[in-house]
Amino acid sequence: MLQTPFFDPQRSYEDNYNQGPFGAFADGEIYKEGETPQAEFLGFKVNLPFGIAAGPLLNGKFVEAALDKGFDLPVYKTVRTRAYPCHPWPNVLGVKMEGDLTLARAAGGLVAATEYTEPLSITNSFGVPSFDPEFWQKDIAAAVAHARPGQVVIGSFQGTSRGDGDVTAYIADFVRAAKLLQAAGVKILEVNLSCPNEGTAHLVCFDIPRAEEIVGAIKNEIGSTPLIVKTAYFEDQNALRDFALRVGSQADALAAINTIPAEIRNEKGEQALPGAGRLRSGVCGHAIKWAGLAMTRRLKDLRAELNLKFAIVGVGGVTVPADYFEYRAAGADAVMSATGAMWNPQLAEEIKKRTA
Repeated sequence: MLQTPFFDPQRSYEDNYNQGPFGAFADGEIYKEGETPQAEFLGFKVNLPFGIAAGPLLNGKFVEAALDKGFDLPVYKTVRTRAYPCHPWPNVLGVKMEGDLTLARAAGGLVAATEYTEPLSITNSFGVPSFDPEFWQKDIAAAVAHARPGQVVIGSFQGTSRGDGDVTAYIADFVRAAKLLQAAGVKILEVNLSCPNEGTAHLVCFDIPRAEEIVGAIKNEIGSTPLIVKTAYFEDQNALRDFALRVGSQADALAAINTIPAEIRNEKGEQALPGAGRLRSGVCGHAIKWAGLAMTRRLKDLRAELNLKFAIVGVGGVTVPADYFEYRAAGADAVMSATGAMWNPQLAEEIKKRTA
């Protein structure tokens, strides 16, 4: 049964940021952990290698609520080195579909829905907004301090192009964002290479030489601080193998997947999300679980084949406790939920009861 989501799709991003979180995330109740963390992730002891992926945890209030509800690896929403605006409301819509959102089905587009039903799938379009580092460094530092034993706050970031084609400056911006998060006390970083940048359809993870250069530059600066690389679904196995070899050899972990993009229209056939460049948006939730699981299995096989050591973070369609265990069985060292957690604040607690 779907609960009141902690991010309210009926409110603007700004209202959610200032007034949220909502539902059970706002009730002040704290999940009581056992005495000793039972697992390990990237060198840190954790109660359960499960968290909330980058996206719905807009600020420190959301992250602290996630920690209180037993999500031991919450990811603070992707930040930039300078303020960046959010796309206009609405930013989240339901989608009408049953079964898996295969790439062939995604190519045909989907119809938006105003209701949210199980099995839960949605589309989201934010544009990777960010406040200025002067604000978010203090905010995330407070969230890091809120973590209890067995919990680690992860900081997601990406570079921002100046629009002048200066690749060196673009890569340097990734590095600066990583160092700003590191200075705020974040112990695990996640570089987002899986979201369109500045409204384009291009994903950095698919430009493998550029992704390799970015990740290498970041690791050169942050040293032993673990770095997760967030990636999208790779259809081509040879490309994924190349990515695993060139990027996975430098990263401490690979997280997959983000979303599967599709054209989203209303029942009249009109663009559902207003504004230029928003006909296509990412679909997440139950419909993309097949893709996240497939990437987990493929990355596990490639890790063994290439004799690499990166950890695997399975993401995509985790909406019920059984999904967590399915990802773990597929080879995920850690698992994250976004859509599922939004509508079920007790998801981590429900998983932990099954592992007790």
